[in-house]
Amino acid sequence: MESVRAVADWPVDHAAVAVVSAGGEVLGAEGPQAREFKLASVTKLLTAYATLVAVEEGAVEWDQPAGPEGSTVRHLIAHTSGLAFDEHKVMAKPGTRRMYSNAGFEVLADTVHGASGIPFAEYLTEAVLAPLGMESSRLAGTAGAGGVSTCADLARFAAELQAPTLVSETTLDEATTVAFPELSGVLPGYGYQKDNDWGLGFEIRDHKSPHWTGRNSSPRTFGHFGQSGTFLWVDPDAGVACVALADRAFGQWAIDTWPAFTDAVLAEL
Repeated sequence: MESVRAVADWPVDHAAVAVVSAGGEVLGAEGPQAREFKLASVTKLLTAYATLVAVEEGAVEWDQPAGPEGSTVRHLIAHTSGLAFDEHKVMAKPGTRRMYSNAGFEVLADTVHGASGIPFAEYLTEAVLAPLGMESSRLAGTAGAGGVSTCADLARFAAELQAPTLVSETTLDEATTVAFPELSGVLPGYGYQKDNDWGLGFEIRDHKSPHWTGRNSSPRTFGHFGQSGTFLWVDPDAGVACVALADRAFGQWAIDTWPAFTDAVLAEL
């Protein structure tokens, strides 16, 4: 694909991208596919997927209590537990605000650990990384932002998100449908959004503006971006996913670059 070559002009030292079809085929790739990058909050997609596996296995249930009083596993994974961004401090009643929370994902991972008896990093490897052949990926820090992976590995994960093998399509559909709709909140890096829609661990584009995906991305597009200069989105209407990893912290360069890049990828398809 011609559009992926634009990554060579990004103002970063290293970047790798891959475009993956709904059938799992890599349609285009550019940059060092085997180079390890810190994922930052793209880690949450992996943590969320491991949680989906845990729910299907019966280790945890969506509506079991977890986190602050009145909060459940569903609240934690959908950023509605009321926990603060990076502190285990309650800032709102569960289910009333979309408060993006790294702390909430730490509690989520602890809940899976407690239920399964397996440290969460190991659970993630056994439930998701190993079955998908993501041999260069690992959780090297917190469950919300401590992942390390390669573009080649995340291309495998992007394929899984379009044709699930580790969970049922019904479970993935629920995870990529808005949970606790019509809640406002701050989308990190992009400010207040009246309808800050999120699924179960997956951010949903809907009609957010501004946004890190393209102007022509469908409202059903879901995924996540990370402060380390990373993103992964899946556009079900276009039948394609895209992974981008870079080694420069998110900032104006990403705000300026990512949407145009995404639109170019979609246009080429």
